[in-house]
Amino acid sequence: MTYGKRAAILWPALALAAGLWLAAGTTPPVAQAATPGATQEQAQRTVVLDVDGMTCAMCPITVRKALERVPGVTEVEAKYEGDGRGWARVTFDPKRATVEDLTAATAKAGYPSRPRADGGEGG
Repeated sequence: MTYGKRAAILWPALALAAGLWLAAGTTPPVAQAATPGATQEQAQRTVVLDVDGMTCAMCPITVRKALERVPGVTEVEAKYEGDGRGWARVTFDPKRATVEDLTAATAKAGYPSRPRADGGEGG
């Protein structure tokens, strides 16, 4: 069977399947698979840490990697501001990690940190 003949059979079958999903009032499986992610995002928490001991543009990489190793951390952004200071914005699952876990990870990497007092967004 040639490609053209296979395509002629396949496309009407796909259209029929899509029509059946719509007629049944359900959404295709792809749309249903996206729903659990929305619930997970709602459970996330973001904290900004003031980080001490940063002396160069490479320090944020070390801080970021240390924080990414903490179970439950989903996103990290770290910046060096100069004068031995920097910050890290960390998004994590509070059921799997705590702010204390995050500060312990940066301290173990050689960069003491603490939650930002005003809860600012970094930078």
